[in-house]
Amino acid sequence: MKQTRDQYLAEVWNQTLDYLTTNRKIEPEIIRTFYQKAYLAELNDQKAILVVSNVIEKQVISQEKDVICATMIELLSLSHSLLLDILQENEYQKHVENEPVPLDLSHDSDFFSMPIQADRTFENFVVGDCNRESQAASLACAYNPGKYFNPLFIYGNSGLGKTHLLMSIGNYVKKSYPDKKVYYIESLKFVDKVVKAIQNGKIDAFKRYMCTIDLLLVDDIQFLAGKEKSHEVFFSIYNELVNNRKQICIASDRQPREIKGLEERLISRFSSGLSVGIDSPEFETSLAILQMKIKNSGNDISEVDEKGLSYIASNFSGNVRDLEGAWNRVLFYAIMFQKDKGVIQFETVVNALKNQAVVSDKTGLSPHRIIKTVADYYGLTRQQVTGKTRTKNIANARHISIYLCRKLLDLSYIKIGEEFGGRDHSTIISACMKVDKQIKKDRNFAAALSELEKMMQ
Repeated sequence: MKQTRDQYLAEVWNQTLDYLTTNRKIEPEIIRTFYQKAYLAELNDQKAILVVSNVIEKQVISQEKDVICATMIELLSLSHSLLLDILQENEYQKHVENEPVPLDLSHDSDFFSMPIQADRTFENFVVGDCNRESQAASLACAYNPGKYFNPLFIYGNSGLGKTHLLMSIGNYVKKSYPDKKVYYIESLKFVDKVVKAIQNGKIDAFKRYMCTIDLLLVDDIQFLAGKEKSHEVFFSIYNELVNNRKQICIASDRQPREIKGLEERLISRFSSGLSVGIDSPEFETSLAILQMKIKNSGNDISEVDEKGLSYIASNFSGNVRDLEGAWNRVLFYAIMFQKDKGVIQFETVVNALKNQAVVSDKTGLSPHRIIKTVADYYGLTRQQVTGKTRTKNIANARHISIYLCRKLLDLSYIKIGEEFGGRDHSTIISACMKVDKQIKKDRNFAAALSELEKMMQ
């Protein structure tokens, strides 16, 4: 059923308010008090008119005109600026009499892109050995979309920066190529849009709309697995964009061929581009990430002594989210309990994280160090060891890493599972049992394991 003019305008305005509220661009109480009675009266690609009830609403809303415009540009995937007029009812009536503006319904609110966070840029993406390749590939795609690698497929465990890179590409292209249409979406949201489009008889219109995109950014593509109708729609869109040299960038928690339930034709096309992995940050990169987080925290307490920083980086280098969580806890603890409000002391850091750190106080070992040591020994990457690949040599290194985490750190099976991509505790138990059996029947294997233990002393 085709949207009416009023339905379209109401939905655009409601989505704008939802975004402003959810992302706290404007205080919710301000929105409830002054924004709810306002309505979007006209909209085209160049101009929007918002009608308010009284002069107070006009004054309050006018203060946030730039924020409102930026949000609507984001939601509508516009490649240019938008002029927003805020008029009272009597002013709008005079406008209608003198200068009617035709409505442009080329955009369907059901097809909107998900917002791209403006603070996810290449400038604040910390580069290290763990992500240098993926950052360089992403920057190359952003610099010249559709020319180098298509598609760009970024894979890695959760919390390592894949979404940051996708959004960095989007923000770079929007800034450098303002005429290009950038579209970001999570795969589950794509499925929702396909289902809704089918239900409303808009699937052909949806596909036509998606084929107008210049840069398509798809996050968590692994959740597309098993969604056959969405496969068909995505395949059609994908082919059209690639054939027209439009850039596609995809993120996943595993490589294309490791995604079960994904059609072979999609796997084949994903594999035809460039696949780059992101590994867990090594100590130096973790330290640099921490320093950036602290610098940008905006808090009065923004310094940590060197020993404290090293402690956080050593203990929470599994992923960026762990680092962020650790820093937030330290900051909270320092504000609440440290008497000296200057530099955060090492003792404060230890006390804040004493129940969360996974490093051994005696040896300085951590799951990250064990996995990296084993990976280096067998000529593998950390990503391969913690990933889903089941080839014999990789599985062997994975089992050894799991076994050593259990033996040397005495971690729970659940905690070890978290370090290895969220594996079930039963999988961890099975890996430890396999290593125990292998030690008893294979002298070379036992010798290699002994050598690895010595390397970590």
